[in-house]
Amino acid sequence: MDFGFSSEQQQLQRTVRDYLAAEMPVSFARRMGETGEGITGEGWKSLAEMGWLGLCVPEEFGGIGLGWLELSIVMEAMGEVVFPGPFMSTTCLAIPALLACASTDQKARWLPGIVDGSCRGTLAVAEERAGWRAADIAMQARRSSGSASTSASTSDDYILSGTKLFVPDGQTSDIVLIAARLDDGIGIFVVDADDANDANDNALTRSAMHTVDRTRPLACVTCDELRVAPERLLGGCATSTSTFDGLIDLASTMLSAEMCGGASRSLDMTVEYLGLREQFGRAIATFQALQHKAADMKVAVENSRSLAYFAAWCFDDPQQSTDMPAAMLKAYVSDACMKVVADAIQLHGGIGFTWEHDLQLYFKRMKADEVTFGDATEMRERVARLLEL
Repeated sequence: MDFGFSSEQQQLQRTVRDYLAAEMPVSFARRMGETGEGITGEGWKSLAEMGWLGLCVPEEFGGIGLGWLELSIVMEAMGEVVFPGPFMSTTCLAIPALLACASTDQKARWLPGIVDGSCRGTLAVAEERAGWRAADIAMQARRSSGSASTSASTSDDYILSGTKLFVPDGQTSDIVLIAARLDDGIGIFVVDADDANDANDNALTRSAMHTVDRTRPLACVTCDELRVAPERLLGGCATSTSTFDGLIDLASTMLSAEMCGGASRSLDMTVEYLGLREQFGRAIATFQALQHKAADMKVAVENSRSLAYFAAWCFDDPQQSTDMPAAMLKAYVSDACMKVVADAIQLHGGIGFTWEHDLQLYFKRMKADEVTFGDATEMRERVARLLEL
């Protein structure tokens, strides 16, 4: 059995890394974080031209039709440059929700626009409890007649009221997929952000949240009696809680791959610095204690990377269970990758956390990713429940 990447996957990895290093390096992320733009229009268009926005979208909807393992390769490379903007929210949240839950007509309506770069999307889940699972959703979607039923016998609009927090790129996305509770599961509603207020008299408000990572904006999305047409409910019915939680597991896996890329690049920067910095007339890379620390960091990165590839592969194989690999992965990388970046700053002697040094960008991204979709403690508890311990 060959556990390595295919030649096509290796080529994809090289292409993404080379392109990002040349066109959108860390300096690009720093600039976007300072301006609050997320990403330039030209930058987003270039991702569409490279085919990365439609990497996992079937060809019939304008995509390439590859798997989630290929997307994890792209996410890892983006983690290496602290890639800013709505790529994660669009490809790891909005697209999987549309693929898993939307009808064919709904896919044909929204997916081609996402693939060609004319539409950006996100998924709004978390609320006051700051949880990302179906059980954490409190927002109710009720019919204008007063019922939360998903029956097709009535064409009454749905009414959404409540607040969603920590919505990735929620302030700039063209469409916001809002998860709300129905009688028989979770409803995912597609809201055109620009049109919502025109039709509903400011029923949808989006405001930026102040967070540690300025390169990935988060928003507070508030619905005040927001009226949504029935055809905006993905699939025309409720999504099961297991399917919805599977979407969050997928997003968590892709985010973990990004964390692997950030930790790997932090290690590379550290090894380079250790070879340049001198004390007592010799490079500090010759000090055994620092060598041991760097070796531990390397082990953590490689273990994280292997877990990420395996979890992503499980999502491509319908015979594999995904809940356990996704939970184990996020539990491990939330601790391991965070420690790698923290150790990198320590080995830089503190200079890594100055504003001028790029390591502070990796640290802040890692702190944000560490808790997104569930932190290590929550994931370990989930693993224990799955093992029936």
